[in-house]
Amino acid sequence: MQSFIELGCVGNRSCSVLCQRMLKVVWAALLLMANVCVQRVQANESQEAKGAPKLGHVSVVIVGATGDLAKKYLWQGFFHLYANQVSSGYTFSFYGGGLSPKDKAAPILFEALKRVSCPRDLSEERCALVKEQFLKLAEYRQLKTVEDYQALGKHLSEHPKGEGIAEAGRLFYLSVPAFAYADVAEKINASCRPAEGVWLRVVLEKPFGHDFSSAQLLSAQLASSLRDEEMYRIDHYLGKQVVSKILPFRRENSKHLDPIWNKHHIERVEIVLKETLDAKGRIPFYDQYGVIRDVIQNHLTEVLTLLTMGLPANLSDAKEVLKNKLKIFSALEHLESHCAVIGQYKSYNEEVEQELNKTKGHYSLTPTFAGIMVYINMAQYEGMPIILTSGKMLDERLGYARILFKNDIFCVQKHDSVHCKPKQIIFYFGHGALQYPAILVSKNLFKPDLMDTEWKEVTEQKDINVLGMPISNYYILTPMVQREAYAELISQIFQGRKDSFISAENLLASWGFWTPLLHSLAKAPPRIYPGGVENGNMLDFKLLGRKVTFANDALVFINQDFTGGSGGQSFQVMQGKYRNNDMVSAWSEELIVRLADDLQAAAEKAVRESGRFHLALSGGSSPLALFQRLAQHQYTFPWRDTHVWMVDERCVPLTELDSNFRTVHDHLLQHVKMPYFNIHPMPVQMNQRLCVEEDGGALLYEREISQLVNGSRFHFVLLGVGHDGHTASLFPGSKLEAHGNSLVALTESPAKPHQRMSLTLRAINRAQKVAILTMGKSKHELITQLSRVKDKPNSWPVTGIHPTSGTLVWYIDYDALLG
Repeated sequence: MQSFIELGCVGNRSCSVLCQRMLKVVWAALLLMANVCVQRVQANESQEAKGAPKLGHVSVVIVGATGDLAKKYLWQGFFHLYANQVSSGYTFSFYGGGLSPKDKAAPILFEALKRVSCPRDLSEERCALVKEQFLKLAEYRQLKTVEDYQALGKHLSEHPKGEGIAEAGRLFYLSVPAFAYADVAEKINASCRPAEGVWLRVVLEKPFGHDFSSAQLLSAQLASSLRDEEMYRIDHYLGKQVVSKILPFRRENSKHLDPIWNKHHIERVEIVLKETLDAKGRIPFYDQYGVIRDVIQNHLTEVLTLLTMGLPANLSDAKEVLKNKLKIFSALEHLESHCAVIGQYKSYNEEVEQELNKTKGHYSLTPTFAGIMVYINMAQYEGMPIILTSGKMLDERLGYARILFKNDIFCVQKHDSVHCKPKQIIFYFGHGALQYPAILVSKNLFKPDLMDTEWKEVTEQKDINVLGMPISNYYILTPMVQREAYAELISQIFQGRKDSFISAENLLASWGFWTPLLHSLAKAPPRIYPGGVENGNMLDFKLLGRKVTFANDALVFINQDFTGGSGGQSFQVMQGKYRNNDMVSAWSEELIVRLADDLQAAAEKAVRESGRFHLALSGGSSPLALFQRLAQHQYTFPWRDTHVWMVDERCVPLTELDSNFRTVHDHLLQHVKMPYFNIHPMPVQMNQRLCVEEDGGALLYEREISQLVNGSRFHFVLLGVGHDGHTASLFPGSKLEAHGNSLVALTESPAKPHQRMSLTLRAINRAQKVAILTMGKSKHELITQLSRVKDKPNSWPVTGIHPTSGTLVWYIDYDALLG
C-alpha cells in the first residue's frame, strides 16, 4: 500500500513534498485504524477466553459542559482519557449537557473541544487523527427538563446497539452548582440509569455542602438516587502528582521517617496555598463560602490527613485509607475563634457591591485569607502545631506542605554548613520559584529513595531559593512527566478506583470538625489588607500557646482631620487626636485587639506598683467584643489581682438579661479565674426593691469604692457613647451639676421611669485612664458632631469627660470615624 501511494509522486517535483506529507498522514491513519481493529479483536478474544464480559461502549456526559471548569480542565481530561484508551478495546461517545438551547451552546462547546491538547507521548500525526475522531464523537444536548433526560437515557441505550457494541458503562460529571446535585441525580436515576451489568459513575464537584448540616442533608438526598459506590466526590488536589505521592513517599522511606515522624522530632507542619488572583467573577459563590470553605476544609485538610494518618498496608485499598483518615478526624482538637486569624483584601467589598448589586453601605465579613492552627490529640502528635494557611491577593502563587524538624545540632563555627540549616521535607505542589512539582528533602536529614520509575532525582539545579533556602540544600524528586490533576482523577474514575476520592464518612467528618470554627467566625471582622506585595508583614501571625494572633499592628500616624493615609496605610491601626485627646483607630477587629492589649498593659503596671488593678466597665453592646477578647487573656492577664466594678447599671435584677452586670458576667467574668470577692456589682436591688433612693444603694457603692480604691481613683474606666451623646448612664438634660461631690448617683434615662445607677463625672474624671470605645457606621454622624461641639455636659454628657490628672483615649473604629 505504501509503495502504491508513492507512485503518485514519482516524476512530479512540484508536489513531491506535499505528497510525502500526505503519505505520512494517510499511512499513519491506516496503521492506527488497523491497530485499533486488531487490538479490539485481541482484547475481546482475551476477555472471552478469561470468561469476563467484553470490553464495550462508554458514554460520558458532562452536565455543565460550557462552564469555566469544563472548558479549562474537564474536556482536556476526557480527551486524555480517550487518547490513552483509543486502542484498549473500548469505544466512546461524549455528550456536553447544559441548560442553554443547542444552537447557542453547541458552538461554545466545540470551540472548547478544539483547544484540547494531546498527551506528550502522542506523536504529532497521531495526535491530529485522535483529536479529529474525538470531535466526531462529541455532541451537545440540552439537559433542562425531565423529558430531556428521558431522551438522553433512550439515546444512551440505543446508540451502542445501533453500532453492534455491548454497553460497558455511563459516566456523568456534574459540573454544576451544588444546589442542583440532588435534582440532576434524581433525573439520572429515573431516566438514565443503565441496564443491569453496566456500571454507572456520577462525579460530584466541590463544594459538598456549606457546613455539617447542609452536607448531611445533601448526602441523604443523593443517597436516595445513587448508591455510594456510584458517587465520586472529586477533590482535584488529590490528583496532584505530589499529593498523590505523599503516602508512597512515606512508605518507601519509612526506615528514615518512622523514628522521626512524631512530636519529639517535628517542630511544626505547615500546609499553605497562596494565590495572587482576586475573587472577581466568582463573587456569587465566594461570598457565601470564603477561604476556609473554598480550599481549607477540603484541599488542605486532605493533605493534613495524608501527612498524619497511619500508613495502610495497601495504599490502593480505599476502605483502609478511609479508616485511617477517620482516625485522624476523630483525634483533631476542637477549634475556637482564637485558633484562627482572618483577613480580607481591600477591594473585595467593592467587588461584592458590583457583582451582587449591594448598596454602597454594605460590608461583607467573608474572609479571603485565613491562618489556622490545628492540633491532633494523639500520643504521636500531641502538642505539635499544624498550620493551615490560604489566601487570595497574596504576593505569589504557591502551594506546599512543609514538615519542619527540630535541629539538635549546635554549630560553633561554619554556621552556613548543611548541618546548621533547617531540617525539612517539602511537598511542593508547583508554581512559585521552583515552577515544577517536587518533593524536597534537606540534605542534613537523609537521601530519599525513588518511589517508582515515574519519578526521577533532579541533579541539575538552578540558583534559586525555595522557602528562603538555597535549592542546593535539598535532595529533589520530581515526576518524569508532569500530568494535570483532573486528567489523573478522570482516569481513576474510568478504572473504578476510589482511593483518591471523598467518601460520605470522610466528608461529614471534615465538616464536623470545621463547622464550629466557621460558626464562631461568622460575625468576626477580618483584617483588611491591600493585596500583593503591599501586604508586607500585615498578615504574619504568631502562635501564643493554643492561640493565634496577628504579629504586627503596623502603626501609622495621621493628622487631626482624620484624612488618613492612602493605599495600604489606610487599613492599619492609626493614632491621632480627637477632641484634643489621644485617639486610636482601626478596623474593629484590630481596634479591639489594641484596646485589650492596652488594658492588659495598664493592669500589669498597676499590679506592679500597688498590688491590685481596679477596672470599671460600662454596659451596652460596644464592649461585648472586648469582653470576649479579654476572656482569651485568661492565662496572661493578672485576673487574681483585678477588681471589677460597674460604671453603670439598669434598675433590673442582676440575673436578668438586661442587666449590665449579667452581660459582663456572661461574656467575661465566668470565663476567667478571679476571686468572687473581687467582683463588685452595683446594689440596684435592696430590700426587695429596685433603685429606691431611700435604700441608699448609691451611697453604699460609693462607700465600697472609697474603702477599696485608693483615693477613689480607678486605674481604668471603660466607657461608651450613645447616639444622643450620653456616656455611662449620664443622659442629656440630667442636670449633672446636681450630683455635687457624689461618686455614685441614681439617674434617669429619657425613657422614664427606667432609672439607672451610675458613676458620676467626678468619679470618672478621677480615673488614671479613661477609654471611650465607639464602633459602627451608625456612630459616624455622632463622631462628626462631637468633633465640632464645645464642652456642653448637660447637652452632650460625654463632653464632660476630662480626667483631672489622668488620660483620655478615644478608641474609634474606621466605620465610626470615616463612615
